[in-house]
Amino acid sequence: MTDTQTQPLKLVVTGGAGYVGSVCAARLVEAGHDVTVLDDLSTGHADAVHPGARFIEGDAAETAETLLAEGFDGVLHFAAKSLVGESMQDPAKYWQGNVVTSLRLLDAMRTHGTPRLVFSSTAATYGEPESSPIPESAPTRPTNTYGATKLAIDHAITSYALAHGLAAVSLRYFNVAGAYGDLGERHATETHLIPLVLQTATGQREHISIFGEDYPTEDGTAIRDYIHVADLADAHLLALRHAAEGEHKIYNLGSGTGFSVRQVIEACRQATGHPIPAVVSPRRAGDPAVLVAASDRAREELGWKPERTDLIGIVTDAWNFTQARASK
Repeated sequence: MTDTQTQPLKLVVTGGAGYVGSVCAARLVEAGHDVTVLDDLSTGHADAVHPGARFIEGDAAETAETLLAEGFDGVLHFAAKSLVGESMQDPAKYWQGNVVTSLRLLDAMRTHGTPRLVFSSTAATYGEPESSPIPESAPTRPTNTYGATKLAIDHAITSYALAHGLAAVSLRYFNVAGAYGDLGERHATETHLIPLVLQTATGQREHISIFGEDYPTEDGTAIRDYIHVADLADAHLLALRHAAEGEHKIYNLGSGTGFSVRQVIEACRQATGHPIPAVVSPRRAGDPAVLVAASDRAREELGWKPERTDLIGIVTDAWNFTQARASK
């Protein structure tokens, strides 16, 4: 198999016009790889595709067979439906869009001998964990359809690796945040805390809601693990390098350090210079008190170490991106 440390690879990035996919595609191009981005633009943005990448607008399920016939060294699969609430209201959209699409992609990879896969998985596969930090050995008991579909894909990848020699790595993200230059979060439906707080700073929201202040944490608000999107992208490059034929490896990706909702709001106040009013609301059902990743396996086996772990730095990158978008 080609040594990914020294040789450029010919790669497909599905969902490469989305938030995480676009940053990863940019980092791959910068590393000298030959990148083709495949995205249907249902949630992505064409202007987020790196100018050094080839862009094909299309659905991964419909396009993978024809595209992979060209011959590629690997696929990084980001394309997915990812709204937790919507997944519970419209499960068919998620089983079709996530699982069926991924199975068709896996079949196309098998047919055309594409040897490597790096899959964008999620901490939602764990559901409500029994303890924190969460290791990869924790029970997988997703509490929503989104997490269930991602876990189903992980199971399928394991089967294909064992049966067909696929070299596969799944990366389970915790809370991705920050921006990479002019690439950042701009979802039509925003559910992530940091961009929601920044929307309050820009006047798009009157206040930010704090859902519960009676958790068993130091300030009473829930704690989450935030990872900078550029650190996350770097993990994908390392995963490509360490993927092994016939094996499916799974790694949690997080900073290993949790920040409370109040800490995030305060960091946003410092980064923006805005007061950002906050209103306490009741807890949301199913929200655990603490979700923090144990990323020891990724550090030891991939050699991955997050470098952008300062919360104010993460927020500042997101704020700079938000301001730059507003001025366009």
